[in-house]
Amino acid sequence: MGDSTTKAILLLQDGTIFEGKAAGYIGTTTGEICFNTGMTGYQEIFTDPSYFGQIMVATTSHIGNYGVSEKEVESNQVNIAGLVCKKFSEVYSRAVADSSLQEYFEKDKIVGISDVDTRALVRHIRDKGAMNAIISSEIFDINELKNRLSKVPSMEGLELSSKVCTKEAFNFGDENSAYKVAVYDFGVKKNILRCLADRGCYLKVFPMHTSFEEMMEWNPDGFMLSNGPGDPSVMKFQIDNVTKIAVSGLPVFGICLGHQILAISCGLKTSKMHNGHRGCNHPVLNLITGKGEITSQNHGFVVDMESAKNDSNIEITHQHLNDKTLAGFRLKDRAIFSVQYHPESSPGPHDSRYLFDSFVENIVKSKNQVSV
Repeated sequence: MGDSTTKAILLLQDGTIFEGKAAGYIGTTTGEICFNTGMTGYQEIFTDPSYFGQIMVATTSHIGNYGVSEKEVESNQVNIAGLVCKKFSEVYSRAVADSSLQEYFEKDKIVGISDVDTRALVRHIRDKGAMNAIISSEIFDINELKNRLSKVPSMEGLELSSKVCTKEAFNFGDENSAYKVAVYDFGVKKNILRCLADRGCYLKVFPMHTSFEEMMEWNPDGFMLSNGPGDPSVMKFQIDNVTKIAVSGLPVFGICLGHQILAISCGLKTSKMHNGHRGCNHPVLNLITGKGEITSQNHGFVVDMESAKNDSNIEITHQHLNDKTLAGFRLKDRAIFSVQYHPESSPGPHDSRYLFDSFVENIVKSKNQVSV
């Protein structure tokens, strides 16, 4: 068990070292280090499949102070590779919590480090860019840590969805619902499924290796392309599948990794970001309505803006206001749109949930055209 007497070390790929105290499971872990600027919702963040393979730096000062609840998970496991924080609380003061974060991390064997100057660390990552890192509360030999870290693959070119997507298709929601939506699972968050089910959709969630033909046998009214971790450009089978989905005539809604795969299938390019967008306070402008949205984001890759501008069938619908990157687009000739951020939030504001309504409206129009 991690406690205040156990030492821990964080070593970055560029040789930078931070010393602190052990949090969570005693052990060693590696991954790409990133930071999340959200002030709350740590359990939803830790269980988000899109964070698989990443060591998370929490920028808010206190982590664990309200414990964990089984009702606040976005998947069946903790998906971050490790945690870095300022203050890690082993006690909690919330009546509805089921256990402490310490117990939660021990159960899933998640290694963490606390009492780190996270402001200095975040400034370093922000300036130097994304890089791999190693946390250990059992190995304190820097050369040994450097040796282990040198063997960790880069996130660029890494396919990770197969580690977190469902292995077998399953249904979600009320089978008597008005609409059937096929969810192409690259690491879907549970709240995406809830947001669709709440809007009258019966879902079938398909593993990422499912063929387009098999998904169509279920006779869906539309397709949801889910979020997930890793580099979209290496997912050739899924890109080919989404190409077929895009010409099927059915409405399509893509989120995060699904948005990136859709973009590639349309001939657009993606690239690794110097620093990703992670947090539930990112400003986005809806270019159609002129309204701003505060959004929940989690991505280290982005769709290239210029390639989208050069495609006459692409309309850019959303733009990130901090760095002017592409945050959403739609196809002009089909009921297909996608966004780079997480409209289902959890955690985060609900500013963008209208996108689920837009998707269902597209399904209604599509079904009415077929019936006519």
